[in-house]
Amino acid sequence: MDEVLLRSLSPSVLTVLVRRGAGFAAAEDAVQEALVEAVRVWPADPPRDPKGWLVTVAWRRFLDATRADAARRRREDRVDDEPPPGPVPGADDTLQLYFLCAHPSLTPSAAVALTLRAVGGLTTRQIARAYLVPEATMAQRISRAKRTVSGVRLDRPGDVATVLRVLYLVFNEGYSGDVDLAAEAVRLTRQLAARVDHPEAAGLLALMLLHHARRAARTGPDGSLVPLAEQDRGRWDTGLIAEGVGILQGALARDRLGEYQAQAAIAALHADAPTAAETDWVQIVEWYDELARLTGSPVVRLNRAVAVGEADGPRAGLAALAGLDASLPRYAAVAAHLHERDGDRATAARLYAEAARRATNLAERDHLTRRAARLNARG
Repeated sequence: MDEVLLRSLSPSVLTVLVRRGAGFAAAEDAVQEALVEAVRVWPADPPRDPKGWLVTVAWRRFLDATRADAARRRREDRVDDEPPPGPVPGADDTLQLYFLCAHPSLTPSAAVALTLRAVGGLTTRQIARAYLVPEATMAQRISRAKRTVSGVRLDRPGDVATVLRVLYLVFNEGYSGDVDLAAEAVRLTRQLAARVDHPEAAGLLALMLLHHARRAARTGPDGSLVPLAEQDRGRWDTGLIAEGVGILQGALARDRLGEYQAQAAIAALHADAPTAAETDWVQIVEWYDELARLTGSPVVRLNRAVAVGEADGPRAGLAALAGLDASLPRYAAVAAHLHERDGDRATAARLYAEAARRATNLAERDHLTRRAARLNARG
């Protein structure tokens, strides 16, 4: 069963149903039923036109559900005439669906959650983990968002900044999570950057390309996580790096700095260094200062503490860490790294073990556990 194909087709199928008049929530339910049917039928009888097959089955499921609901008699009259069979347009409607999910009537958090669920293909559990909220809370948020956009026309696009945030989170989940959506996020961001005059769209595309360029070096042959300082830079994709730097320079030249451009500038400085020892940490700290000013994010300040520790020494990094909430994701890992560099192995080992317990994926947990074990062995 080609799960990648199903994942890539489902947003377009959902868009077709919405355009035909189905409410968003009902359309998504129908698409999910069609996907389940595809998993059952396709292995033995694969269709010649997978998208057309999914549209036909999903539309019939929607009609069946509509007819079964007596309270929707009037709506049934509008949708009773099924469109004649024929080829389904091959246009990629996924980006338009992103804009629908980023409708102005939704809060940014609801728009991101809905898009990750309906377009990105993430489970409610994965989205809840990204937001650090219970799964039941996220399920309610997504259900409310679906009801809000039901009946909204696709010619009313949402906020570009919200769409950018959605794409950023999809890329991060694909890059470091258990669902590979990074390439899809890059593809959609390329489309968005080509269609809208927005420097942050270019900044986000540059950021994705610069991070994606290092992907092959992020894990070892056994799947273990390889920290940036230990990566084989010969495995970095120099073509993607050059493209990302070029896009970033064009965005910065417009003098409308945003958070994605600042993050891309930091990634570009890492990519520009021939070795980890030659990284321009002083300039990276300056960019983190800009990023903190733009976002006010405690996570940015956490990452800044790492850069300060590299630029001015581990004790300066620990001082920068002191004012932050210890419950922040990766706080224990950052503190462990700085204490290790300062020579306090016992504290570093304890913090690495604590960070491993909090890790959200297996590769990160194993990496932190090995760090703790190595320090304890040196005792």
